[in-house]
Amino acid sequence: MSTSQQPDPRDRPARLTVGVVGAGRVGPALAASLQLAGHRPVAVSGVSDASRRRAAEMLPDVPLVPPAEVLRRADLVLLTVPDDALPGLVEGLAETGAVRPGQLLVHTSGRYGAKVLDPALRAGALPLALHPAMTFTGAPVDVQRLAGCSFGVTAPQELRLAAEALVIEMGGEPEWIAEEMRPLYHAALALGANHLVTLVAQSMELLREAGVSAPDRMLGPLLGAALDNALRSGDAALTGPVARGDAGTVAAHVTELRKYAPQTVAGYLAMARATADRALAHGLLKPELAEDLLGVLATGTDGAEGDAR
Repeated sequence: MSTSQQPDPRDRPARLTVGVVGAGRVGPALAASLQLAGHRPVAVSGVSDASRRRAAEMLPDVPLVPPAEVLRRADLVLLTVPDDALPGLVEGLAETGAVRPGQLLVHTSGRYGAKVLDPALRAGALPLALHPAMTFTGAPVDVQRLAGCSFGVTAPQELRLAAEALVIEMGGEPEWIAEEMRPLYHAALALGANHLVTLVAQSMELLREAGVSAPDRMLGPLLGAALDNALRSGDAALTGPVARGDAGTVAAHVTELRKYAPQTVAGYLAMARATADRALAHGLLKPELAEDLLGVLATGTDGAEGDAR
C-alpha cells in the first residue's frame, strides 16, 4: 500500500497574496478557499466584534488591519461589503490612492457588475465581479459548500479567463452574466432563496400552532421532494389545491390564516395568485375551475362576504 501523502497546500508557493475588506460571512470563506488553492491571505479588515471573531476563526494568524492597509499588502483584494456600501467604498479607496495598478479587485455583490469598480479601474486596478450563488453561515462549513457552487461572473472581456480561473480554484462553476443583466440575475436569486426562507419559517410557525411537535421533520422530506421536482420539471411539478382549482379549500385556508396568523394572509394570496396564473398558462388548472378560484383570491373569502354587501 502506498504511503505517499498529498502535499499540504501551505507548502506550495503562493501565487497571490489575498486581502479581505469586510469580514462578513462571505469574505473569510472565499479567502479560506483561495488559501486551499495555494494563495496566501495576508490581511483582513472588520469592524464589528462578530466579524473580527469570524476572521480569527476562519483565517487564523491573518492580521486585522484598516481597509487601506489591506490593499497595500494584497495582490488580490476581496471587497465583501453590503451592496449599498460598495460604491462608496470603491470611490473612497480610489480617491485616497489606496488602489495599486495591476491589483486584482474583486467584489462579491450580486447586484453590481464590474462597472461599480470603475473608479478603481481608472486607478489601474483589474476589476472582477464574482458572486457566489450560495447562502453563507459565517462558519467553516461554508468553504465546503463552495464546491460545485455557481458564481455569477462579470468582468472586462480581457479579464474573463482570469475571473473564471479564480472561481474554478475556489471549487465553483463560473456562469457569465452580462453587465446589464446583473440586477435581474440578483432578483431571480433573491426570489428563489431569500423568499424561500420566509415561506419555510412561516410554514413551521403555522404547523406549531396546529400542534405539530417537529415541523422541521415534517417539512424536510416534503420540501426536499418539491424542490427536486421543481428543478427537474418546472411548472409541471405544481401540485396542491390552487393547481387543482379547489376554491373551497383555498377559501378555508384563508379563513384559518386570518384567525391564527393574519400577517401571512397577504403573502398566501399573492403566491396563490401567481401559482394560479402559472397553472393556467401551462394547462394544469382547468379554465372552468379557475373562475371560482380567482374569485376567492380576489376577495380573500369564499364569496359570502361579497354577497352580503
